Amino acid sequence: MTTNTLFRPFTYKGLDLPNRIVMAPMTRSMAPEGIPGQPQVDYYARRAAADVGLILTEGTVIDRPASRNTAGIPFFHGDAAMAGWRDVASAVHAKGGKIAPQIWHTGSTRGGKWEPAAPVESPSGLVGPGEPRGNTMTDADVADTIAAFAKSARLAQEAGFDAVEVHGAHGYLIDQFFWSGTNLRDDSYGGPTIKDRSRFAAEIVKAIRAEVGPDFPLILRVSQWKQQDYTARLATSTSEMTDWLLPLVEAGVDILHCSQRRFWEPEFPEVDGEEGLNFAGWAKKLTGAPTISVGSVGLNSDFSGAFAGEWSKATPLDRLTRRMERDEFDLIAVGRALLADPAWVSKVREGCMDELKDFDAAALKTLA
Repeated sequence: MTTNTLFRPFTYKGLDLPNRIVMAPMTRSMAPEGIPGQPQVDYYARRAAADVGLILTEGTVIDRPASRNTAGIPFFHGDAAMAGWRDVASAVHAKGGKIAPQIWHTGSTRGGKWEPAAPVESPSGLVGPGEPRGNTMTDADVADTIAAFAKSARLAQEAGFDAVEVHGAHGYLIDQFFWSGTNLRDDSYGGPTIKDRSRFAAEIVKAIRAEVGPDFPLILRVSQWKQQDYTARLATSTSEMTDWLLPLVEAGVDILHCSQRRFWEPEFPEVDGEEGLNFAGWAKKLTGAPTISVGSVGLNSDFSGAFAGEWSKATPLDRLTRRMERDEFDLIAVGRALLADPAWVSKVREGCMDELKDFDAAALKTLA
């Protein structure tokens, strides 16, 4: 097996990367009072020093009263938090890396026993289908949230980051607007089709573009599955996927980050078979946008087991390299493997596959 295809340069809209490997955003919840400090600086700089092409930070929240669901999730607003994030970006750049923050609103999801001081909010006051939680967002709430996303994106640009990623996946706020099970609105932000329910995300993208201009790279993370329901699907056909994603690209998204639990699984096997395109492959084909794939890279189990304390063994990358060689997608995001082993990318590049570390759930408890 050769991994040369992972180490081709990638350039798009001023984002010049030395290879195709992205550090996936992974919630760490280790920022006291929401302020990143030296532990975060060191954590990201270690990955940059070990050849990660693009680092996507953990989810960082916009300026809304209940935008996070766990204490310790960092803010991406306010002078103190932004001073910390500037230090992170500078440290990554000093190691030759590139970095983008993931900006986020957790909607009405639960992160454990912790509760925010303000009521949680969502499109229709639901956390899942038929499961009430929190407040239905008013028109003013919607407008203020769109503006808060745009403000955080501008702060990313001002802080020297190389791009920005918006979290629109996994059952959090933007995804709750996409999902018919949690968006029962009868205004212009709801509707019977996925295209109707994508308006909220499209308005966020347009507002960000107005703040950062046409040349600052904008990534959007999307998923079919939700933490509330791993089997949920927003698009059950290629035409529905086009209706969902193409308007978002037309609104100003540059790169689609397509999250699935196992990257090697075909998205529409009924169309192109069991070795067919995965989610990122279909998104690229249908929209023309570059895509990032992600999902259990280099491990023998998907991410859900990690939160149950399960251990995952490092595995070969042949399924990944085959898909990369045919340019099915452009970039690959690596999560738990990079938590377990900050030098993962360097070891893969040098062919030291027998030195890759297995993932132990204990890695979730540190910023090593």
